[in-house]
Amino acid sequence: MKSIIVGTAGHIDHGKTALVRALTGIDADRLPEEKKRGITIDIGFADLDLGEVRIGFVDVPGHERFVKNMLAGAHGIDVVALVIAADESVMPQTREHFDICRLLGVEKGIIVLTKKDLVDDELLQLAQAEAEDLVKGSFLDGAPIVAISSRTGEGIDQLKNALREIGSRVPPRSNDFVTRLPIDRSFTMKGFGAVVTGTLVAGEIDEGDELELLPSGKIGRVRGVQVHGSAVKTAAAGQRTAINLGGIDSGAIERGMVLAPVGKLRPTQIVDASVRILDDAPRGLRSRQRVRIHVGAAEVLARVRVLEEGGEIKPGQRGFAQLRFESPIVGVLGDRFVVRAYSPQVTIGGGVILDAFAAKHRARDLPITRAGLDSLSGNDRSRQIAVFVAGAGAHGISRTDLAARTGWRGEIIEQAIGESIASHAVMSVGETLIAPDLFEELKTKIVEAIAAHHQREPLSRGLPKEIIRERFFAGAPPETFRAVMTKLEETGAFVSEKEIVRLRDHTRKLSDEDARTRDALEKIYHEAGTAPPALADAFASAGIKASDQRGRKLLQMILDSGALVKVHGDMLFHRDALDELIKKLRAHADSRTDRTIDVSAFKELAGISRKYAIPLLEHLDRARVTQREGDKRRIL
Repeated sequence: MKSIIVGTAGHIDHGKTALVRALTGIDADRLPEEKKRGITIDIGFADLDLGEVRIGFVDVPGHERFVKNMLAGAHGIDVVALVIAADESVMPQTREHFDICRLLGVEKGIIVLTKKDLVDDELLQLAQAEAEDLVKGSFLDGAPIVAISSRTGEGIDQLKNALREIGSRVPPRSNDFVTRLPIDRSFTMKGFGAVVTGTLVAGEIDEGDELELLPSGKIGRVRGVQVHGSAVKTAAAGQRTAINLGGIDSGAIERGMVLAPVGKLRPTQIVDASVRILDDAPRGLRSRQRVRIHVGAAEVLARVRVLEEGGEIKPGQRGFAQLRFESPIVGVLGDRFVVRAYSPQVTIGGGVILDAFAAKHRARDLPITRAGLDSLSGNDRSRQIAVFVAGAGAHGISRTDLAARTGWRGEIIEQAIGESIASHAVMSVGETLIAPDLFEELKTKIVEAIAAHHQREPLSRGLPKEIIRERFFAGAPPETFRAVMTKLEETGAFVSEKEIVRLRDHTRKLSDEDARTRDALEKIYHEAGTAPPALADAFASAGIKASDQRGRKLLQMILDSGALVKVHGDMLFHRDALDELIKKLRAHADSRTDRTIDVSAFKELAGISRKYAIPLLEHLDRARVTQREGDKRRIL
C-alpha cells in the first residue's frame, strides 16, 4: 500500500482540525490548552486508510504566532490541503501558508472550502473564485476544489475520493538517499523511555538499527518502530514514524534534530544556497541581515551574505546567498528552507541548499563561486561531484565528505564519481578525489619548490617532505598528502628518498675546494678507525669553522654515500672501520664454542674504551650483528 503525507494549511479558525477529525475520526489537537482555547497551537497528527492509499495527516496551527510550528510540520509533505473557510474566504495566513508550501517545493495539492453549511451558493462561488485567483499560475492551478461541511459531513466522501486520486499520482520517494528523520516531536513514555516522531523523508528505519542524533552526535538504538500508531518492523520514506530510542536521554532531544545512520551526515553552520524572495516581501534580502531559517523541523537564526552584485536580492528576484547559522543544522544538497524576517516575523522567501559545507568567499572570487553554484542548482550529479571536488582545491575531497554534502547513498556516489572520472572532470588519488587541473597546478608548484631548493642549497639532497606538507597541504588530512605525493612520484615529477624529495636529474656538484674539504673530512674518520674524534674536532682538523653550515652539508654528503655511519648522536665511524670490527667479531665467535662476548672482551677485541664500546654494541644490536642476552651479546 502506498503511504503519503498530507499537510493542512490555512488561516486560523478555517476548520483544519475539524476537517481532519471529519475525515479520520481523530482529534489532532492533543494539548489541554488547545482544547481549552479551541485553537491549534502545535502540529497534530492523524491517519486515514483509503484502500490503495494510506494517508498520514499533519495538522498545523493557523495563527500567525504559531507559524514556526506550522513550518516544523510542513516539511516532508507530499500533498497540501489548502483549507479556506467559505464564510471568510482568503485571509492573511491563507496566503502565507500557501507561499510556504510553494517555497518548500510542494508539487501536488487540493483546495478544500470548509463551512459550506454556513454560506449560500453565491458566497461559496465567491470563495471558490478567490481561491482560484490566489493559486493562479502555481502548482495548485487547476487542482480539485472540494466544498465540505465538517459538521454535517457533506462533501467528505467526495474529498476522500479526490485524496485517493491525488495519492495515486504522487510519485514514490527516491531511494537514492540515506535514511533521515527530522524530529518534530519528542517525549518520554513510561516503561519505554525516549520516543521521537517525524516524517521519514528518506530511507528506511528498522527495529534494532543504530542511529546518530544530530547535531549532538549521540548514538542510540531503535527499540521499536510505529507507523500510524501500529508497531512495525520497518518504516519507509514518506511515512509518519514514531521511534522508541534507547541509549539517549529524552532531555537531550529537541525539535529540529535529525536521526541518520551513524557517520553518514554531519552538522554545519555555513551553507551556500539559491534564494528566492517573495514578490510581496516587505523588503529584499541584504548582506549582514539577521533572519530566521526554517529547515526540516528546525528554526535557526542566521546572518546573510548575499553573493550577488549589489549585496541584495530584491522582492520577486532569485539569487545566491551564504547563510551563517548561529547554531548548527543538518542539511544536504537540495534541501529546501524558508526565510522569515527576524522582526517582525513574516515570511519573506525561501531557497535550496547547494553547498552544505561552504567556505567563506572572497569578493574577487564571487563570479567563479556563482558559476559553481549555478552548476549545483542542476540535476547532473556527475557535474555536482565535479563542483565539490574543484571547490576542495589541493586538499581534495573524500567520499565521506561527499556523502555528508549530498545525503546520497554510497552506490549513487560511486556512480556519479565514475561518470565524473570518465569525463576527465575528476581524478582519483587513493581515496581522495581531486580536480585534474588542480593536480597539475599542484604538481607544477611542488616541482618549482623543489627546483628552487636545489638552486638555493646545491649541497642538499633534496627538499624535506614536511616542508611541502606545511606549504601546500596545511589543514589537509595526512592520507591526502601521502596519496598525492605518491601519485606525483608515480608520474615522475620527483624522486622520493625517505623523508626528502628531489628532482630526478639533481646531482650535488662540488667546487674543487669543497671536494678537497669533503675528502679531508672523510680521511680524518678513516684514519681514526674505532676511536673517531668529536665532530667539532673533526671539523677543526678539516679546516671547517663551527658556524659554517657548509661543513654540515658536506658531512651529510659523506653520510648519504655510506662512507660514514652515525652510531649515536654525533658519534660517527667510517664504514671501513665498522666492517673490519664486524669481521673481527665473527672470527672471534668462529674460534670458540661459546659465541657470546661481554663488554670487557669487546673493548679488548676492538681496542677501544667504554665511551665507544656501549654505543657500538647497541648499533651492532640494531644492525643484527649481535643480540643482547643479559650482560652479554651473542654474535650472529
